[in-house]
Amino acid sequence: MSLRTDAVRVGVRLEVVTVLWMAVEAVLAIGAGVVARSVLLTAFGFDSVIELISGGTLLWRLSSEARGAGSERMESVERRATRISAVLLVLLCAYVVFVGVAGLVARLQPEGSALGVGVAAAKDLIMPLLAWRKRSANLVIGSPALRADIAETITCAYLAAATLVGAGLNLIAGWWWAEYLAALVLLVFIAMETREAIESARE
Repeated sequence: MSLRTDAVRVGVRLEVVTVLWMAVEAVLAIGAGVVARSVLLTAFGFDSVIELISGGTLLWRLSSEARGAGSERMESVERRATRISAVLLVLLCAYVVFVGVAGLVARLQPEGSALGVGVAAAKDLIMPLLAWRKRSANLVIGSPALRADIAETITCAYLAAATLVGAGLNLIAGWWWAEYLAALVLLVFIAMETREAIESARE
């Protein structure tokens, strides 16, 4: 077995873990956000949906290589994934801005969510480990799409940290406005991720 073949198989396993985790996380975070009327948690959950789509596409790309598919087909998959991610990220930014401003104007006070805090804390532990393993595999594979996926995974850790702080302060101290501040921090990271995705899509 060649070093590249082994790295691709490791990448496939890592993307399977990513897809499974993101599916569970999206359901829990969006569910917790809806119940608590939290813009922060629902945005966090929708970002997980984007990561799920990205991870699924990367799984397709790596699985195709593992099965011996040609480079032309894999490049087509990578381009398609980048465009889809860019569109979804733009929609997510619009959601955070519109719903966040509307919530502040209406003084909609989200309730504390222990489930949301727990999901964010778990993600803060899992994402850095996944990013490190993916980076090690990509040193051999050299995939631009996987490199972008690694960047999104790292961004996810920052998003989780912001969510943990905002939702945690609301749960512990009842500072509901902290969720809106955290949502603004979330928006900064998502906007950076969106700009990179749009630039990659144009290329």
